[in-house]
Amino acid sequence: MQMRNKYIIGIDGGSQSSKVVIFDLEGMIVSEGKCELQPMHLAENGVVEHPDDDLWDSLVVASRAAMDHFPGNKADIIGLGLCTIRFCRALLKRDGSLASPVMSWMDARVSKPYVHENDDVAYVTTTSGYVTQRLTGNFVDTAANYQGQWPIDTDTWAWSEDAAVIEQLGIPREMLFDLQMPGSILGTVTEDAAAKLGIPMGIPIVATANDKAVEALGSGLLSETTAMISLGTYIAAMIPGHDNPKGTKAFWTNFASVPRQYLYESNGIRRGMWTVSWFKELLGDDIMLKAHQDGHSVEEFLNREAQHIPAGSEGLMTVLDWLAPSDAPYRKGMMIGFDARHTRAHIYRSILEAIALTMKNRVDEMCEELGISLGNLIISGGGSNSSLLMQIFADIFGIKTMRTKVNGSASLGAAICVAVALDIYPSYDVAAEKMVRVGHTFKPDEANHVLYSRINQEVYKEITMGTDSLLKKAALVFQ
Repeated sequence: MQMRNKYIIGIDGGSQSSKVVIFDLEGMIVSEGKCELQPMHLAENGVVEHPDDDLWDSLVVASRAAMDHFPGNKADIIGLGLCTIRFCRALLKRDGSLASPVMSWMDARVSKPYVHENDDVAYVTTTSGYVTQRLTGNFVDTAANYQGQWPIDTDTWAWSEDAAVIEQLGIPREMLFDLQMPGSILGTVTEDAAAKLGIPMGIPIVATANDKAVEALGSGLLSETTAMISLGTYIAAMIPGHDNPKGTKAFWTNFASVPRQYLYESNGIRRGMWTVSWFKELLGDDIMLKAHQDGHSVEEFLNREAQHIPAGSEGLMTVLDWLAPSDAPYRKGMMIGFDARHTRAHIYRSILEAIALTMKNRVDEMCEELGISLGNLIISGGGSNSSLLMQIFADIFGIKTMRTKVNGSASLGAAICVAVALDIYPSYDVAAEKMVRVGHTFKPDEANHVLYSRINQEVYKEITMGTDSLLKKAALVFQ
């Protein structure tokens, strides 16, 4: 097959939107479409669902938008890589349709064994399994999107054969999809799916992994002395590796997008970049009007203001427990150290500094347990567009910090999986080298690094030790 002017579709089904991006074989974006997801349905405490058939419906809208702007020949699209949200649970009827709305990763039920309460449910699967079935008609899924309450053997990447494990988790084998490794062809696009999404019928659907792992691949994370921090609703850091250690404390071991390899993922920040959005919305219409008059987005406007605030935000510090960790449910988000100097720009910069300081501590803990030292840092996600946040990361970590040109790198990671599966490139290393491009590199300011190190070691690490006792008491009052 002549490879000149061929294209690959990369799907990134996230927590807040569905994105469909069409790449050429060098990783350049040719066209893209995006559709925001509906607000989560909160039926009762602990229940968080994607309403209706939102994951599929939003994918249809995003795909049609991408195809409407695609300037090439539709027949030159050679494959599709599918990446979706991890830690969700989809309950399907015998025909593959939803028996109930998809449970979000924030739903308390997905952290518990499956309970069979609806006789209509024939299959229990992930978001990638559900969308794969809609695209291909096959009940098959990537093995690399099964972590948590699934009877998966993480050493073999196959379903566990231990009867006790299967009984404990409540999902018999006949209710589970068949598993394939990342880079495998899961099937081809059906006539019905092609008509709905506007994409070519018969192109192969290639297995990827969970969203964080695909994002890591799309950012070029392949070196074991480089960490990638993913700036999303959940913020975490990842380092690649070959082993599957158990019982670790500062990190857990996730499947990578490269078959038989793993990603070590740090403890993270729940509702991480969501906190930035929360603050932006808190400012209301006034800030939107000022930003518009200035010719900038709200994010750009706030970044420009905060650039003039010195490192350390003149003593204002933020603790990012807007969604408390499961082992300390009494914790709340905090801002401490206010005085009359502080403005909205101080608050905004303090939130950005809290993201970087928190992740510095999480990454240090992970590296200490792994016995490694980092040489480079990659920042991925929409927040990496902020040069201010990138410089804060460089200053706090004290190492070279990079962002890629395609900062929504999950879609590119999905495309890389297709390129390897279809033998466009002989390996993941070669494909990443050809398709991932470094955008900008930020070097640490030594004076700021020294200041941040002092803030972190002498103050920031100690804050929750001083406030936990008060918050435990407050939790009894504000139930």
